[in-house]
Amino acid sequence: MERVRGTADDYGGNVEIVDLTALDGRGPAWGTASEDLNATLLVWRAGEGQPEHVNAERDVAVVAIAGSGTLSVDGTAHVLAAGTLAIVPRGATRSIVAGQDGLRCLTVHRRRGGLGLGDFRDTGVGLQSDT
Repeated sequence: MERVRGTADDYGGNVEIVDLTALDGRGPAWGTASEDLNATLLVWRAGEGQPEHVNAERDVAVVAIAGSGTLSVDGTAHVLAAGTLAIVPRGATRSIVAGQDGLRCLTVHRRRGGLGLGDFRDTGVGLQSDT
């Protein structure tokens, strides 16, 4: 991760540059927050994913970076592939399951308290794999 000091005209004076393809991890592998935004890198192996949940307060952008998976929103399945973006509306029930090559995706939304790795493990769903 590289931090670059900006000018007074830049947002907050700091620009955070991160190579999301180079970070190791599993589940919520990396995250950051500004005064206004939260961003989380999710890395799932085949069959793993984010358990069904509702974010009642925020719309969430989901950007697939590598691999593939299925994003379910209110019971409708949507294919995620590298380079795709989905905007999940607040109040929707959603989950993500990685495809056979796994899935690396970034979620971004207006700032609120973030989810920790324990939020996924406590459900017994998030880090389980069929392989």
